[in-house]
Amino acid sequence: MRSIDAIERWPGRHGVIVISRAGARTEIVAAAGPLDERFAHASVTKLWTSLAVLVEVDRGTCALGDAVGPPGSTLAHLLSHASGLPLDGGAPIAMPGVRRIYSNTGIDLAADHAARRGGTTPGALVRRNVLEPLGATETVLDGPPSSGAIGTVRDLGVLAAELLAPTLVSPSIASRWRTVHLPDLVGVLPGYGRQDPCAWGLGPEVKGSKRPHWTGATWPAISVGHFGQAGGFVVADHVHGVCVATLGDAPFGPWAKTTWPPFTDAVRDEALQDG
Repeated sequence: MRSIDAIERWPGRHGVIVISRAGARTEIVAAAGPLDERFAHASVTKLWTSLAVLVEVDRGTCALGDAVGPPGSTLAHLLSHASGLPLDGGAPIAMPGVRRIYSNTGIDLAADHAARRGGTTPGALVRRNVLEPLGATETVLDGPPSSGAIGTVRDLGVLAAELLAPTLVSPSIASRWRTVHLPDLVGVLPGYGRQDPCAWGLGPEVKGSKRPHWTGATWPAISVGHFGQAGGFVVADHVHGVCVATLGDAPFGPWAKTTWPPFTDAVRDEALQDG
């Protein structure tokens, strides 16, 4: 797959891995760059954390309707950035369920709640519920549940495969994870401005009708994933069975806005042709 060679022209150093699904089976179809070097995830962490929370929901130790956060907010509101909490801080700036306000605080509260119900800490929750079962041995949550993961591209590829074909949660919970929660909410996609609507699942971003967007034009509205300010992302088209994951050491900026859309298009198109 020649399209992934484009990472050589990106600033800094990056690793990339491409995952394909055939039925319930996933496999690596291409990879380039440093796959076993640890990089900061920034907000890509939210994919690990949200899945760890939903494993607890599936076990029945907590529920999406649990009251958590500001008055009227639930665990589902927190995971989908609909609680009314700001990016960082404890005081809400809107009523729950009214606007999509991207909130690190909300994700941190969701992880704290699930961890308490599960009798552990957020870091141990992510390790126990997701990292260890998936064999992601080189990734750790070394900071806030919303942004503190550090790990390898190879491990991130395992998480990408989970977005394509979930194994850790039931089909109903997997659907909730990857499906828009409160689909009519307007919000701001960090780095890209106001989106109407601003689609989000219970942790993963859903592409929806967002314009502009960090993925290319050929990625469908159902695509899910997340990008981070550390310069990495995961995007998965779980209908057609292709996912791209990357981490690196060049922070998100104008280079990413111009580079990622054509890159993700080229990789997806080539993966589908080869498949």
